[in-house]
Amino acid sequence: MTSLHADEAFLAHYQFSHDPFAPRVPGFKFFPAQRKPVLGQLHHLARYSQLLLAVVGPEGSGKTLLRQALVASTNKQAVQSIVVAQGVTGSEALLRQVAQGLSIAQADVRSILAQVGQLALTGQEVYLLVDDADQLDDAALKGVLALAAGNAEGRPHIFLFAEQDLLARLEALAGGEECYHAIELQPYAEEETRDYLAQRLDGAGQGIDLLTEEQIEDIHVRAQGWPGAINQEARELLVEQMLAQRSAGRGAGGGFALPKKHLLALAVVLVGVAAAWFMQGRESASPAPVASNTSLPLQSSAPAVDAEEPVQAPAAASRAPAIEFAGASQPLPLPLVGESQTVIRQPLAEAAGEELDNFEPPTSPEPSTATPPSAPIAPAPAPAPAPAPAPAPAPAPAPAPAPPAQQSESATPKPAAPAPAPKPAPAPTPAPTPAPAVASGGAATSWYAQQPASRYALQVVGSRSEANIQALVREGGSEYRYFKKVHQGKPLYVLTYGSFSSRDAAQAAVKTLPAKLQAGKPWPRTLGSIQQEMSR
Repeated sequence: MTSLHADEAFLAHYQFSHDPFAPRVPGFKFFPAQRKPVLGQLHHLARYSQLLLAVVGPEGSGKTLLRQALVASTNKQAVQSIVVAQGVTGSEALLRQVAQGLSIAQADVRSILAQVGQLALTGQEVYLLVDDADQLDDAALKGVLALAAGNAEGRPHIFLFAEQDLLARLEALAGGEECYHAIELQPYAEEETRDYLAQRLDGAGQGIDLLTEEQIEDIHVRAQGWPGAINQEARELLVEQMLAQRSAGRGAGGGFALPKKHLLALAVVLVGVAAAWFMQGRESASPAPVASNTSLPLQSSAPAVDAEEPVQAPAAASRAPAIEFAGASQPLPLPLVGESQTVIRQPLAEAAGEELDNFEPPTSPEPSTATPPSAPIAPAPAPAPAPAPAPAPAPAPAPAPAPPAQQSESATPKPAAPAPAPKPAPAPTPAPTPAPAVASGGAATSWYAQQPASRYALQVVGSRSEANIQALVREGGSEYRYFKKVHQGKPLYVLTYGSFSSRDAAQAAVKTLPAKLQAGKPWPRTLGSIQQEMSR
């Protein structure tokens, strides 16, 4: 049986509208489990981080689909996405494709960065996405790192989708500097595997009831939760189940034709009866040869040939069902070998848009204004950064109820005034006295400069409004600080938390933050990289 007929049989047996476990199927929807947070984190880091972003996972973990979802969910008016085709390995080919995507003739790092800077002046950012980035040679990776570092003219946002071994190569080429941020894809849990199979089968016109709970568990264990392996294991299991059912049906339907000696005996009896019936009609015309009736059925005479015809017909009819099955002659739509089926952009974009509702997909020509991320975090209305006349002694006991989110910038000196601290009850709250850092950020700036470059801090959120960041510092306490940098020619105030000896310690501290700050996807970075940004 050819591959085409095997696929037709598979689709006809289960009445699928298409192969539900093909890599790309019609009407495919983005499956959010374990991938929605990653997609949101990529959008967040692309806006607020200056580092190259590397998404790593084994083959079949969904890296290519995640890359397609990232492109589909970006604002096309504010972001120009350049996807490097698979199979590119050398530096020249890589830079040539990037230059073609930017519509420039010079395929070198300096010319590319100059064009990126020109696009930034018009309000457009450049996303460079490289699939199978682990296939790039060292020269190509050095070119990618040079583009990611950027210059005074501009800097593109670079996303690498690759297998795990790429991180070791990047670490070696970086020479100890922090130049990338890695995101590792995670496999599906068993319940997520069940939901993923249900979505695939539902898209092909069937339901999850085709598989038993034991079969779903077996698929999950053998695939280890990776979506590509889940597709392969589920298809193989259904094909084996189809073959077993057809084999059992063939054995039950072909039992009547197996005992050939019984069929031969039946044929002889039928020939004799037919011949006797035929000869009875001739008795009136020729009564003499009646005695030879017993030998006529055994002779190969012309009447005997006529009598054998009804014998052959039942035998052929009994054998026919054993080699035919329903639907074999009906054409069914299915993906041919070598015939690619592209991902339908519209459903994918809609699905990605639904998944990014918490991560504010860009809708304006300036996606990096940072207004949406600060909206859910800073509840203060923030009237204007002009401080009102601050009566120093009167507001000292005011911070006891601790409603900092509802106090405007006029409350800036209020938590800073507990110098007398005559009452023991409010003493623990105003004890840190963060007044200098909140008021101007100068004390925090000197704090960043005095920290060892190898230590880590959590970058929590960025905002164009210094008042919003100051309100968060007052609410959080002494572990919260902020620094000022220039992003797209405008000041950006970045809130950080703590000082940690390692990246793991900083990552573990994310769970201790308030829920509204965790929603901003805080991420650890070295204080050395913060010092470099402040110096710019």
